[in-house]
Amino acid sequence: MIPRYSRPEMTRIWEPENKYRIWLDIEVAALEAMAQLGIVPETAVKAVRERGNFNVARIDEIERETRHDVIAFLTNLAEYVGPEARFVHQGMTSSDVLDTTLSIQLSQAIDLLIADVDLLLAALKRRAEEHKNTLTVGRSHGIHAEPTTFGLKLAGHWAAFRRNRDRLVQARREIATCAISGPVGTFASVDPFVEQYVADKLGLAVEPVSTQVIPRDRHAMVFSVFGVVASSIENLAIEIRHLQRTEVREAEEFFHQGQKGSSAMPHKRNPVLTENLTGLARLVRAAVVPAMENVALWHERDISHSSVERMQAPDATVTLDFALSRLTGVVDKLLIYPDRMKANLESLGGLVFSQRVLLALTQAGISREDAYLLVQRNAMKVWHEGGSFLDRLAADPEVTIPREELARAFSYDFYTKHVDGIFARVFADA
Repeated sequence: MIPRYSRPEMTRIWEPENKYRIWLDIEVAALEAMAQLGIVPETAVKAVRERGNFNVARIDEIERETRHDVIAFLTNLAEYVGPEARFVHQGMTSSDVLDTTLSIQLSQAIDLLIADVDLLLAALKRRAEEHKNTLTVGRSHGIHAEPTTFGLKLAGHWAAFRRNRDRLVQARREIATCAISGPVGTFASVDPFVEQYVADKLGLAVEPVSTQVIPRDRHAMVFSVFGVVASSIENLAIEIRHLQRTEVREAEEFFHQGQKGSSAMPHKRNPVLTENLTGLARLVRAAVVPAMENVALWHERDISHSSVERMQAPDATVTLDFALSRLTGVVDKLLIYPDRMKANLESLGGLVFSQRVLLALTQAGISREDAYLLVQRNAMKVWHEGGSFLDRLAADPEVTIPREELARAFSYDFYTKHVDGIFARVFADA
């Protein structure tokens, strides 16, 4: 996490202050439950509520000696609370606190990511509707295929991020679990009532079987979703990067007043934001495989997952939060050039209508194989020599359809007649 690619609301989730505050909330809730069971006195609950506190620097100082972060925290807490602190953490193990805290932090992070996606969806929908009927060429393999609209392009990306929102909601449900089950998860030293109480108090579900740690398949699912969201970001970023190429110039990132594109070439307007997003997406996806590998722990638990999660959870969520916000800004201010789109669409002399001609010839009684050869032969002449595809076809003696009938195949209406229907379907629940 470096400031260049971080936003304060997300970074605060992973700062020690928030982590230790959650630890304290868990310990207080567990203490309250134990008091209700008669395991600890109410005076202990009152003392921890009133005097319970911590100091990050002091915890770090203690940990340098104990080499154990939870013990360091409990020691520092006792310095504030006094003798009643002996009742804190009764029958619990470190993973009860650590894993439940990670569940809360990831839930908090996902809440921010869902809000980020909502802003991106709004920007995509607005721009898609703005350019619903803006003609442009559709490309397959990077090569001109058939006409489409720029609005349809953006509608497809909107649909992808709408699915990503659903995935994030499911990921939050998956990870928002609580485990207060003691060593190896048998509840031998802590009553299941404590776990249920803490879960209810903190807005979590109870982990059915925690084996001392919350099963890491949950975390693997969450980081996999992060990876899918990152890939969707890159998918749109690459589209914009391609459209900004000098030879294409159909759309480009907003270029701010005073912005410089190159230290050597003053004319440059580079797609730096979307290139940056491609790189950030790689970082988020890099967390997926370690999360998968964390699923396999020795027996009931080990801590091989711990070092991974201490790095991957902050890095992946902070990076993804920044990337979603950056992409929203790119979409919101994207410069779009309909005239250039139309010029590129028409640059091959009408070759984009080749399928319509093929279909017209087959409807006129020519076999598909012969029709394909006729269309391709004339298309290749236009490809290599230029000129009008319609003129080439009309001059070909083997093309028996009259020119005026052929001309009807050269209409953009074929490609836009269902745009309204597609938009209605895509944005039905928007």
